[in-house]
Amino acid sequence: MKKLLFAAAAALAITSCTSDLSDLNVNGKAPESVPSGALFANAVMGYYDFDAVQNVNLNNLRLWSQHWTQTTYVDESNFQLNERDVNGNTFVRMYVTVIRDCEEARTAVMNGPESAAKKAASVAAIEVMEVMAYQYLVDLFGDVPYSEALSETNVPKYDAGSAVYADLLARLDAARGDLSGSNTFGSSDIIYGGDAAAWKKAANSLMLRMAVRMIGYDAAAAKSWGEKAIAGGVFMSSADDMRLYYSSAPPHTHPMWETLVQSGRTDYVASATLGDVLNGLADPRRAGFFKNLGGSDSVTGAPHGYQVNYYDYSQPGSALEDPTWSHAAISYVEVEFLMAHAAVAGWSGAGDAATHYEAGVRASIEEWGGSSADADAYMMHPLVAFSSTTAAIQIGVQKWIAMYSNAFEAYAAVRMYDLPMQTAALAGTVTPTRYSYPLDEYSLNTTNVQAAAAKYGGDDTFAKVFWDM
Repeated sequence: MKKLLFAAAAALAITSCTSDLSDLNVNGKAPESVPSGALFANAVMGYYDFDAVQNVNLNNLRLWSQHWTQTTYVDESNFQLNERDVNGNTFVRMYVTVIRDCEEARTAVMNGPESAAKKAASVAAIEVMEVMAYQYLVDLFGDVPYSEALSETNVPKYDAGSAVYADLLARLDAARGDLSGSNTFGSSDIIYGGDAAAWKKAANSLMLRMAVRMIGYDAAAAKSWGEKAIAGGVFMSSADDMRLYYSSAPPHTHPMWETLVQSGRTDYVASATLGDVLNGLADPRRAGFFKNLGGSDSVTGAPHGYQVNYYDYSQPGSALEDPTWSHAAISYVEVEFLMAHAAVAGWSGAGDAATHYEAGVRASIEEWGGSSADADAYMMHPLVAFSSTTAAIQIGVQKWIAMYSNAFEAYAAVRMYDLPMQTAALAGTVTPTRYSYPLDEYSLNTTNVQAAAAKYGGDDTFAKVFWDM
């Protein structure tokens, strides 16, 4: 069911005029306070718009995961961060928009008139979004401001990524206990429409993601958290997806429509890194992922990071040009690959690895317009058919492919499964393993960012975040 985005955006509390002379000192045209639902919706939109988009100034993870490459201006395909302040804009979006609005929404909820149970369910949904934003930062940068991030100091210390993860998991665990019934947001909950039970599945699925991430760092803790998530109930079908549906007209169109259609630009084509893999597997998703295909639906991918002619290569597919296209921050498809990894690791409740792996592949094919017969044929390919001896690389490759519309997760798969990437033309390197810290941090929070950078070889983008073993 598509969400009515404007309902949340329009929610503002306007003070009314009275005869009290003190009102002469009040700006009657300004909102006295912003409702919790509007703040929460803004936080959610801030996260989703950022996570969903390919924009050289904001999010270039489609280029870092080597699904796409640029045509003319190729700096970002060669992993440039500082020139357009991509790393700084990531800090701003997550801290200033998502996390700050979550915190303000939390305060507004607690000051509201609703029942204690509804308040608890609302705060728990806020916790899920805030945890997701912090996880995004840790996964890209490593150590980040956390314990002092919301304090009065202008120079917050950087906390170890592993310590942040540990606290985030504990917060998710606590939040799950309050996710029942409905929250106070109603239509301003633009993901689940106030359904706290749906948010509980999302919390468990996020917990499972984080547990699988850290399996190489601390197998015992990962197992404990992962089993707790599975027992609590993760996504069981695509109907559970943590998915936002966009509108047909601005300002709430899908961000990729803005990038590919509204802009009128021809900046992106298929990277040969992905194209060659898809062609080698005769992947039935090729016609969904890309247009301007060759014979037998082959993808014509460009060498990564080179200047190329847009019309000589396969281009992002028509689905991405739909302003109403949706975006899932966490999906059933992703969860099936997480469950496959958990099963390989022997976690209780994870079930059979091959069954989850195949379910993830099949659901992804269907998501991109493929048929059951397409999936049947694909699963018989010798490089696709599940084998316990090659399970890790198969799960990694198929997750990387399936996360075509969630580049944050595709980039995580590149690092977690050590997937081979092309050497980019100008950079002369494969994809880096982390973001460097924003330049503004070096100007405004010098001592703390330098201390954090020292743990990563002087802010080396090829140093690794804690779980990337």
